[in-house]
This record gives sequence, C-alpha cells and structure tokens, in this order.
Amino acid sequence: MGNETGGDGAAGERDELLQDERALLSAMMRSRVTVANTMEAVSVGDFRSPAHGLVFLAVLKAYASDEPLDPAAVKAVLAANGDLKNIGGATAFDTITAVDHRAGRAIHRAHRIRQAAVRRRLAAAAATIEQAAASDAPIDDVIDLAENTVLSATDPDDTLDIPPLADIMEGTLDEIEAIGSRLAQMPGIPTGFADFDLLTNGLQPGQLIVIGGRPAMGKSVLAVDFLRAAAIHNHIPAALFTLEQGRHDVSMRVLCAEARVALHHMRSGNMTDDDWTRVARRMPDVSAAPMFIDDSPRTLTEIRSKCRRLKQKHGLRLVIVDYVQLLDYGLRQFSSRYEEINEISRHLKLMAKELDVAVVAVSQLNRTPEQRTDKKPQTYDLRDSGTLEDDADLIILLHREDAYEKESPRAGEADFIVAKHRNGFTATITVAFQGHYARFVDMTRDVT
Repeated sequence: MGNETGGDGAAGERDELLQDERALLSAMMRSRVTVANTMEAVSVGDFRSPAHGLVFLAVLKAYASDEPLDPAAVKAVLAANGDLKNIGGATAFDTITAVDHRAGRAIHRAHRIRQAAVRRRLAAAAATIEQAAASDAPIDDVIDLAENTVLSATDPDDTLDIPPLADIMEGTLDEIEAIGSRLAQMPGIPTGFADFDLLTNGLQPGQLIVIGGRPAMGKSVLAVDFLRAAAIHNHIPAALFTLEQGRHDVSMRVLCAEARVALHHMRSGNMTDDDWTRVARRMPDVSAAPMFIDDSPRTLTEIRSKCRRLKQKHGLRLVIVDYVQLLDYGLRQFSSRYEEINEISRHLKLMAKELDVAVVAVSQLNRTPEQRTDKKPQTYDLRDSGTLEDDADLIILLHREDAYEKESPRAGEADFIVAKHRNGFTATITVAFQGHYARFVDMTRDVT
C-alpha cells in the first residue's frame, strides 16, 4: 500500500503540473503582456508534455507576428507547421484553451513549471554522475562530466539540436551586416592597442590566443594590459589566473599602469603625494571593474571549474592563464610533460568554445631565439608543446631588441609579432614598452 500511495502521490503531482502547463498556455494565448512576462521564465524544454512544448513554440511564433494573438491564431500556426495532429488534434488543443486562464497566476505557474523541469533534469544528472563515478574513467573526466551535467541541468542551452545550415545563414548575414555597421564599436574584446585591434577586430569568443616570449620580455605585462582594457576600460567581465605572481602583485601592477605611478615607488613604499593622488583618482574605476584575479589554482581542472561559475554568475567573457608551463592538468597521469602540455592546450581551446569566451594563454619560449642573429621568435619556439601552435587561433610573440642590446636605437620599443592569425592577416605591430609603469602602450599615445 505504501508503494501505491507513493505512486498516487507522484501521479497527482504530475497531473497538477500538466494542469499548470495547460493553464499557462491558455493565458499566454490571450495576452501579449502575459507572453512578455513569462517567456523568459520558462523554455520549451521545461514542459513535461511534448505536446505542450509544441503549443508553447506556436504561441511564441504567433506573438512575434503582427496578427492579433488569440487561440485561433495559435491553432493556425500549429496547423501550418503540421503540429496540430502531433498534439492530438483540434480536440486536444481545445482542451488546453478551455482551462482557467487567469493571467495573474501565469508567472507563478511558469516558475512552478521551470522548477519541476530542473528537478527532473537534476535527477537524470544524478544517475549519469553515479554511473560515471562507478566506472574506470579518470577522476578528472568524471569531475568534468559532473560539472557539465549539473550546469546543463540548471541552465540548459538546447545544444542537442543541430540546426540545418539554412537556419544559421540568416543569423550569419545579420552578423556580417552588424560588423559592417559598427564603425566605432569593436566586434570583439578590445585590447587597448589600436593597430592590433584593427588587425584582429579584438579578441573573439571561442578563440585561443597565445602570448609567447622569452623571460623578461613582458608577457605578464601584456596579459595584464588585456585584462585592464577589457574589465576597466570596457566593463567586460575578465579573469586572470596567475601561477607566477601573487594576486597583490598583480593588483599593484594594475594600479601602477592605470595611475601611471612608478612600480618601484609602490614596491619600495616611497609613494609621493602626487603618486597617492594619481592612485586615488583611478581607484573608483579599478574597484568597479568586473575583474577577477586568482593566484590559487594549480590545475586546469580547477581553472575550468571556476570559469564555469564565473560565466554563470557574472557573464565571464575573457580568461587569461599566466602561464601554461606552470599549469598541471589535474589528477590524470601523463607519460611526459610534453604530452601533458598538449592536453592542456587542447582543453583550453575546448573551454573557449564551451563557455564562449576568449582564452589567452601565456607561454614561455625555448632558448632557440637567442641563437638567431636577429633574436626574433618563431611559432615553433613555444616550449613543451607542438599543439599550442596548432590549437591557437592567434599567436602573439613578444620581441624587444633592447632586452638583448641595451644601446639599441629601438630602446623602449617592442614588437607584437602576430605570427598566426586564423581569421586574418599576420603582421608585426610596434608599440612602446613602459616598464616603469608595467605596461605597453600605442606608439601614437602620449607615453610620458
């Protein structure tokens, strides 16, 4: 009897949920205001009944047209799509429209439908995770699957459906038109370097960007420059995972570059009144920036987990890892460091695509450039990995002649050698290096 009671209880809850779905759809069919108030609270995948999901899509299509919104209009959409028979015919549709449709309770019903859907997906996720945990799969893979499964359950993105090319092309044309019309707006994430942004259109979501250079060339400086340009100057959520510096050291560099206060003044504690004034002037903008600096992760698994949370909570768009050769993959064992770095590279690219963020990976170079006459680096100089060169959409190699020749006529200059650009041309862009302010700047900018 206990089992029967439980079954009756579950059946009762299911019937009540289906009644909520019918009542919500009935209300939406009769009021554009109700559709506007509820369409963001519930999605087609939240309906327990597939038939109700089809009706929901028909309501949205009717809502988007210029015709009056009513049950007849929705029924016509269903018939035109060939879905009227799929929901059980006109009789089944009339059963939905006959339900109490008081609009005042619509948003409450939408939330109930959404919550029930999340519970169903979480139950399915738990079963998937339990099965993975009992398998012989590497623990990092199990953790990754668990996080993905739970996130998908709470924030589904309908990625299981693959649209035909015809459905994509209209959006692609819209994007091309939008890019052409954005004269003053950067399509990607601005870096703060005019010529570089002109060449690349900024850092694009889904891209893996590699910054390579020999020690003391300014790789970390450029990484912080990208971070500042995104978070402080354009209010774009950005995260820096630093394995080489502490977060206070990075924060000091940020303030130094923003306030134009000599770094050695901050580090020595010999700040002048003018220094403090400059810092105070920039502090409000720096403090308000959606910037996240983390010096604790040591594995890619940790970074990936934190990025998923930042994406979900703050809309993260830029991730910087400084630097790759100090990063471990996780608990999985590899036969060589070369193999591990290759796997890290591959998963950084996958993370960029999964989270739709730009990922900047800072990388050391081997000693080969120093054996060349001109000392200029090449893409194959990236240390411990051939995959970094293959996976990267954009490779920026840093070169400063004055790092090798103190009396160089190009003292204070630096080259951004864009050695690989999957979506455009390669080039060498010359900028000014202001080491005392811990920053690079455009040559045309006031560099005093």
